[in-house]
Amino acid sequence: MKQTMTYDTYIFDLDGTLLDTLGDLAASTNYALRTHRMLEHSIDDIRRFVGNGVRKLMERAVPEGEQNPLFDQALDTFRAHYTKHSIDTTKPYPGIIQLLTTLKEEGKMVAVVSNKFDAATKALCRHFFPSLIDVAIGESERVRKKPAPDTVEEALRVLGVTKEKAVYVGDSDVDILTASNSGIPCISVTWGFRDRNFLIANGAVCLVEKPEEILNL
Repeated sequence: MKQTMTYDTYIFDLDGTLLDTLGDLAASTNYALRTHRMLEHSIDDIRRFVGNGVRKLMERAVPEGEQNPLFDQALDTFRAHYTKHSIDTTKPYPGIIQLLTTLKEEGKMVAVVSNKFDAATKALCRHFFPSLIDVAIGESERVRKKPAPDTVEEALRVLGVTKEKAVYVGDSDVDILTASNSGIPCISVTWGFRDRNFLIANGAVCLVEKPEEILNL
C-alpha cells in the first residue's frame, strides 16, 4: 500500500531529472565548436560536462577553456543556437508527467531550480509542464548558481513556505551538495546524467530508479 507523502514542497533539478536534454545540449555545443573550427565531442563527453551551468559546460568543451581567445564567441554561439533548438529532441523522462500531476493533485508545492540560464529554464517548464510547476528559477546574475543554496532559498521565498517539509530531487553530485547546503534532504535519481555508483560515491543516501518511487518515500 502506498505510504502517505510526508513532504509538502518538492524542489526539482531540471536537466537529467525532469527532462532528458542531453541531445539538444550536445547538438548546440558541437554546433558552437564546429562554427569556430574546434573539435567536437561525443555525447558521453557532453554528459560529463553538464551540471554546473552553460559557461562551465563550454569551459570543458572548448580547448583551453576560457583561455581560448574564441571562448566568448563560442559561448554566445551556443546560447543563440540552444535558444532556438532547446526542444528539438528534449522530452520528459518516462513517468515524470504522472509524478508531477500526482503531486499537484495532492496539493504539494513544486519548484524547479536549475543551473541552465534562467530564460531557458522558464521556457522549458512552460512548454513541457504547464500548470504543474509553481516556480522555475535558473542561472542569473542575481542569484548564485548551485551548489550554493540561493536558488533553493529563492524558490522557497517565492512559494511562501519554509524548508522544514521540503525535499530536493536531482541527478548529480551538484544536486547532493545543493540540498546539503540548503539544509534539506535529497532524493537522487538514477535515470539522469550520473549513474548510481557515482551518486553513492558522492554522498547519495536516498536513491530512486523510477519517478513513482518518489511518491512512496
